[in-house]
Amino acid sequence: MTEAERIIITPDDDAAGGAGESVRSAASAEPEASGADEAASRRRRRVTVLIGVAAFAYLLDLLSKIWVVTSLENHAPITVFGHYLRLDAIRNAGAAFGLGQGMTIIFTVIAVGVIVMIARLSRRLYSVPWAIALGLLLGGAFGNLTDRVFRAPGGFQGRVVDFVAPAHFAVFNLADSAITCGGVLIVLLSFRGIEPDGTHHRD
Repeated sequence: MTEAERIIITPDDDAAGGAGESVRSAASAEPEASGADEAASRRRRRVTVLIGVAAFAYLLDLLSKIWVVTSLENHAPITVFGHYLRLDAIRNAGAAFGLGQGMTIIFTVIAVGVIVMIARLSRRLYSVPWAIALGLLLGGAFGNLTDRVFRAPGGFQGRVVDFVAPAHFAVFNLADSAITCGGVLIVLLSFRGIEPDGTHHRD
């Protein structure tokens, strides 16, 4: 092959080779992009579950407290199941189940911290059970935080409305129940080695 032939043929060959390489690169990049889109879609669905559970728990707690304040407060307790369970409205300055009286500000800060932590975890959330657990925690934390912000005496020291009064146990509300259920579910998931991102690990 003469020098002139080499000069004429080589650009076309290089172009063909470059085109082939571009096709291969595009073909390999397409599955990666598809996988990333699918993962992002899964995370959005899990976050939707989290928000839905949190909204349900929050609204249930809020509506129950509205009923308690308007219909039960300053009235005689309602007997639900003999002496084993009553509905009795009280105002609680402590944490869940009446613990930590006089530490309202601290528990307010803790509630805000829990909400921030859940928001950060939601960025890598791919597990439905974790979404449910975090949703329960978020709804319960928002429920009691609403009381601390808006109820008397105000200034992030508002007293939480409690009304479920089992015999020989502390009086609590539905937000406390949501927080407890969410916490128990997180312990179970951790015990089984299930991470928020959906992966499993074994010790």
